Amino acid sequence: MMSISAVPAIPRSRNNSEAVASIRSRPSELRPMTQIILPMTGPFGPARREMSRPVGVYGCQARRDSGHFPANAKMVGMTAATEAKTGLRIGPYPVDPPVVLAPMAGITNLAFRKLCREFGSPTSIYVCEMITARAVVERNEKTLHMMSFDADEHPRSMQLYGVDPATLGEAVRIIVGEGWADHIDMNLGCPVRKVTRLGGGSALPYKRRLFANIVREMVAAAGDVPVTFKFRIGIDDDHHTYLDTGRIAEAEGAAAVALHARTAAQLYSGQADWSAIARLKEAVTTIPVLGNGDIFSAADALAMVAETGCDGVVVGRGCLGRPWLFAELSAALRGEPIPDGPALGRVGEVLYRHAGLLVEHDGEDKAMRDIRKHMAWYLMGFPVGSHLRRQFATVSSLTQIEDLVGQLDPDVPFPADAQGPRGRQGSPQTKVALPEGWLDDPEDDTVPSAADVMHSGG
Repeated sequence: MMSISAVPAIPRSRNNSEAVASIRSRPSELRPMTQIILPMTGPFGPARREMSRPVGVYGCQARRDSGHFPANAKMVGMTAATEAKTGLRIGPYPVDPPVVLAPMAGITNLAFRKLCREFGSPTSIYVCEMITARAVVERNEKTLHMMSFDADEHPRSMQLYGVDPATLGEAVRIIVGEGWADHIDMNLGCPVRKVTRLGGGSALPYKRRLFANIVREMVAAAGDVPVTFKFRIGIDDDHHTYLDTGRIAEAEGAAAVALHARTAAQLYSGQADWSAIARLKEAVTTIPVLGNGDIFSAADALAMVAETGCDGVVVGRGCLGRPWLFAELSAALRGEPIPDGPALGRVGEVLYRHAGLLVEHDGEDKAMRDIRKHMAWYLMGFPVGSHLRRQFATVSSLTQIEDLVGQLDPDVPFPADAQGPRGRQGSPQTKVALPEGWLDDPEDDTVPSAADVMHSGG
């Protein structure tokens, strides 16, 4: 594992431009720096929920009035979590520490995964963005590029989307036969309208027999390559599917399951219901159960493991603009001191490196369009003026990013209010879009028509 300082080390200066120029001349070199460690006592940061936690999770009850965990929370919770959970494996692959980067459309490409791996453990799992099974079968050129992995990236983890058992099975056979991936996950959690209205994503598990057919085909086609499934609690509060989904996946040979503890109707709003993860862990007993939802800090990861008994955590939105979160998670789950958040100068260095990796992967034009959406996440909570923020949001070249990063004050500390939720949140859906008559018969295994006509990446 590398610490937060594992991006290229550069000389400190009041003006950051010299520092960035140093990175520019050596974009791929890693030079460790001294790790900054949080004090071992004192508040650990904002509590994850407004509700008070039960005694035992962190050794004592969280203080609702202050919004902080008690002074001994980090070490007590760290010890409990790391002692309770060790030895997670996905098929033949040890996952140490038990952390998975969730696949995110338009985010978890080769460049972002590489950045996260530089901070985290090489034996954690970093999943590429969603790939459409039909596009694999048709060997779509854009999709094949999206399936790229770094030379030292192992295990290579790929997520598929589809609704047709035959197409998914064929896609898995191609991937395994070509040696393109070491682990295959399936997307059953996407809640967006264009997916669910065709019966895909988080709508699909409602059709139990269809889902069983899919698992059976994928597992048979994969051979020794582990296949896992990530899903939500259900469609809405009246249609929970997760317990059946977990049991079916287990019975049909899945290597592990992961639950995003929200319904499709919630989208990314409100709070994840971690109690559902605990119930799934009780129902699925022979394969690992991972938890996902509202992991925005190392404290959240420790709390989820302690509250639910899950075998590992899946991190999505929490690492947007914060790839160093994987250093914090690795330290916490290994019982090591948690590195402090980086100052603004270091954030600028990471941002610049991210952009440089994107340029290497996609060329400068596409890379600049891609990096723009990350700017607000990287600068979240920092006192950066509106004019400079607008310039970051409209960058058109790596040289321009270098100039803008050089205007940042490198000594501004990481803001406490940047620890919380980021990425998509919004409001819940009043009604989840579904195919006509979708809820009539959960045993109907008819393949939804046209649902496979999706582009990779969402």
